[in-house]
Amino acid sequence: MAANPPFMSGVPELLILSLLKAREEMYGYEIVAAIGAATDGVVSLKEGVVYPLLHALEADGLLKTQRRSAGGRTRVYYALTSKGVRRLFDLIDEWRRLGGAVDWALGEAG
Repeated sequence: MAANPPFMSGVPELLILSLLKAREEMYGYEIVAAIGAATDGVVSLKEGVVYPLLHALEADGLLKTQRRSAGGRTRVYYALTSKGVRRLFDLIDEWRRLGGAVDWALGEAG
C-alpha cells in the first residue's frame, strides 16, 4: 500500500475522534488497527503518526486518558471529552463542505 497522500492533512484527527465517539474508548494500537480496518486499508496510519497526535489531542483537552493493566502491561486508553465531541462535529462539517466542493469541481471537470 502506498503512503497516504499529502492532502490528507487533518484526516487522522477526524478519524481518531470519530472512532472514539463510536467506541467510547480505545488504546493506541487498537486505534491504528481500527482505522485500517474501517477504511479497508485505504488509510494506513503508523504509530509514529497516531501517538503524537493522541498526545497533542490530550494536551488540547480533546481527549482524556486512563491507564489500565492488561496481560501484565499497562495500556493508555483514550476517550473523548465534551470539547473533543465539539471538535469532531466541527471537523465533520468542514469535511462535508470540502467534500461537496471537490465533488462539484470533479463534476465540472468531467
